[in-house]
Amino acid sequence: MNSIIRGESPRPLPSNCHVSIIIKALNEEKRIAATIESALRAVSRVGGEVILADSYSTDRTVELARAYPIRIVQLMHAHERCCGAGPQLGYQHSRGEFVYILDGDMQMLEGFLEQALIFLEAHVDVAGVGGRVVEQNTESLEYLSRGERTLAHQSPGSVDRLDGGGLYRRSAIAAAGYFSDRNLHSYEEYDLAVRLRALGWGLWRLPVDVAHHHGHDAPPYQLLMRRWRTRYICGLGELVRAAAGQPRLNLVLRGLRELRLYLAVLLWWSVLISVPFWPLAASSRLAWFCALVTAPVLLMTWRKRSVIKALYSVVSWCFNAAGLVRGLLHKQQPAREAISSRVLKELSAFSSQSTEATSVRAPSVSYREKL
Repeated sequence: MNSIIRGESPRPLPSNCHVSIIIKALNEEKRIAATIESALRAVSRVGGEVILADSYSTDRTVELARAYPIRIVQLMHAHERCCGAGPQLGYQHSRGEFVYILDGDMQMLEGFLEQALIFLEAHVDVAGVGGRVVEQNTESLEYLSRGERTLAHQSPGSVDRLDGGGLYRRSAIAAAGYFSDRNLHSYEEYDLAVRLRALGWGLWRLPVDVAHHHGHDAPPYQLLMRRWRTRYICGLGELVRAAAGQPRLNLVLRGLRELRLYLAVLLWWSVLISVPFWPLAASSRLAWFCALVTAPVLLMTWRKRSVIKALYSVVSWCFNAAGLVRGLLHKQQPAREAISSRVLKELSAFSSQSTEATSVRAPSVSYREKL
């Protein structure tokens, strides 16, 4: 029978559980087998466990995962799905001294965990270590746009966040209160980073490939609509609301350049709305309105040398600006409150994960398209 967990039950930390790899997943039947196998191979080299934290998948994700020697836990309620709930769900059921978060559409590469553990042992003031995530989606406008940006936190060395996953000390997470905020539909990794940095912990990115990421293959504008429906696009506003009144708020406001961009978009909208009330002739107001509407597109066309990329950038800004407002207005639950969940599969002996990981075979099933 499934075990129902409504609160976080204390779990003893076995001496042989060094690393917990938490796979967060929602309808990932297309890639979940490869993801689990990669995690089992990686953890078999250092000792530990693999946990699938399922956000109430409606496809065959859980069915496929049952073929592997892993723990499977699931949200009790589908309406609690969000990016912040998945990692926290897995963390509630984890036992490792160190915790790594892995997306269900990633394949972890061998060798990273060993190097990360060595680094953490040598640098006791560092809470988490990440590596390079190798993007496999090279056609979508969304991921092409990401690839064109040079971001400091993606370079090796000391960083202010570990986007794409990282290996964290459990002791540091415990000091920060919780692994990820169950309210956040995105920016959950940045939220963890600012909570850790506010306590004086450091974060580091190694010049090592850690995982392959396949990402969404939906058309770019369809992807924007999906992110609006799932509230993914509300994460920034939710992050700011969660940090309001907290010491970490200053880190949030200073560290997110996109926040200033979306606030500028909101100001742009305000100016456009005010144009009809300007004390000018109707033709002049129309001319000003058209000029203000097209100015951002023209500017981005000049910068990107592409009308298609420019238009997508501006539309994306608008979606994210609206999501910022929507997130700021969204009521939140206490982040420290345990997530109601159920255990779908438990191992009878913890050590079996380490011994069986090297002989994993893929289940003989056919895959359907992800829902």
